[in-house]
Amino acid sequence: MKLPRSRSVRRGRIEIIPMIDVMFFLLATFMIASLSLQKLNALGETLPQGKAAEAKIEDRLTIAVQKDGQLLLNKSPIAMTALTAALQTQWHAGEDVIIAADKDARHGDVVSAMLAARAAGISDFSLAVDNE
Repeated sequence: MKLPRSRSVRRGRIEIIPMIDVMFFLLATFMIASLSLQKLNALGETLPQGKAAEAKIEDRLTIAVQKDGQLLLNKSPIAMTALTAALQTQWHAGEDVIIAADKDARHGDVVSAMLAARAAGISDFSLAVDNE
């Protein structure tokens, strides 16, 4: 005697809507995480606008020139007279130095910082800008 099946056999379905939700959440998470990875060793300078390629900034030396003329070396205040000596001890050959100058900083202060770095033996500079 043949017994009738109590349940019909249904094939499993993959629901795509929850998968899209999860993928969107992961995408947003990774985008926010990648934005926090950019590290610039300067304080809140208002950088000039410009178009520049994205630089890879790991542990580079950053000289920040603020609009009042104060200098910062990797977020630490430093006098112009001590900048050359500090750069000679912290700089490694072959790496460039980032100059993050406020857009309202005096041209002479920026040039003096670059000349102090040149006196320390640094020949490669990168200028930090805000992308337009």
